[in-house]
Amino acid sequence: MAARKQTPAKRSGASGRAKGKSGRGKLAPRQQDRGLNAAEVAIALDGLDIGELATLIREAGGAPIGAYRDPLGGRALLLASLPLKAIQPTPFQRDLSPSHVKRLASKIDETGSFLDPLIVVRGEGGQLWTPNGRHRLAAAKVLGVRQVTALVSPDETLAYRILALNTEKAHNLRDRSLEVIRMARSLAKRQPTAHEAQFAAQFESAELLTLGIVYERISRFAGGAYSSFLKKVDRFNDRTLVSSLRERESFAARLQEIDSHVKKIIASLQARGFKSPYLRSYVVARINPVRFHKIKKGDSKPPMPLAQALTRMAAAAKTFKIDSVSSSDIAWVAVGAGGEHE
Repeated sequence: MAARKQTPAKRSGASGRAKGKSGRGKLAPRQQDRGLNAAEVAIALDGLDIGELATLIREAGGAPIGAYRDPLGGRALLLASLPLKAIQPTPFQRDLSPSHVKRLASKIDETGSFLDPLIVVRGEGGQLWTPNGRHRLAAAKVLGVRQVTALVSPDETLAYRILALNTEKAHNLRDRSLEVIRMARSLAKRQPTAHEAQFAAQFESAELLTLGIVYERISRFAGGAYSSFLKKVDRFNDRTLVSSLRERESFAARLQEIDSHVKKIIASLQARGFKSPYLRSYVVARINPVRFHKIKKGDSKPPMPLAQALTRMAAAAKTFKIDSVSSSDIAWVAVGAGGEHE
């Protein structure tokens, strides 16, 4: 019996199904290799790319150990030993967590090894800054360590890539927002004519700027309740950072005012016997003017400008009807509110 001839459509369909099934959940290796080979990685300590940096290390009381080019990007890096007193965290990093420092110091002491070098760059006035080692630096001071190892880069812009580099303690929304707004203020002073949108990669997400200003004013602000709303309407703009930050100060003040109304609504609901931990999520969802708007991949245009969204949200908060709330409504919100609740 002759074999049945398979049509192109069926062949492509079968292939597509097989490809989808085999590729699900797997990491496909890149077909072409990237980066440098071994001979290109090593460089001399007195080389043009690294010689000046090696001198700076010695003047700070440290010792250059070796130099190499990053195998992926090819940028020069210097491995060095540096005295603790010569290194400072970037001034816009998140606040220090004493409990995390104590745990970290204890673990370093147990192993007897400082295995994770700090990343260090030149900061303002020739200082040596670490954008990702504040807690390790503090832990080393607790232990009385004289010197720590560091990867020193001549690329000063690394100081402004905090969120990508700081991996020693998981960021929460407050940490991220405060770091971003501090970084934005620093950049606004250094580059007053630079536009906000130029730093989209460093700031990661526009709403972190607005939330950061609120967190500066109210440390215990429940930003998680408003994060989903802001993600839909807050965008980077083409104005200068100086001008944009002034406008965001106004947005932050309006958000604070909205939250004041939300607190009053929550208090009224609690007085009526509602005790759910998701009351804030429920109220914010009810007054959110873009609650049902779905964000599409690649869609950079917001459903409405942030200023308009805040106006509508404030109006909804002022006219919120307490009598319309039922226990079943709050129960439905609780199903999906866990990730936003703080």
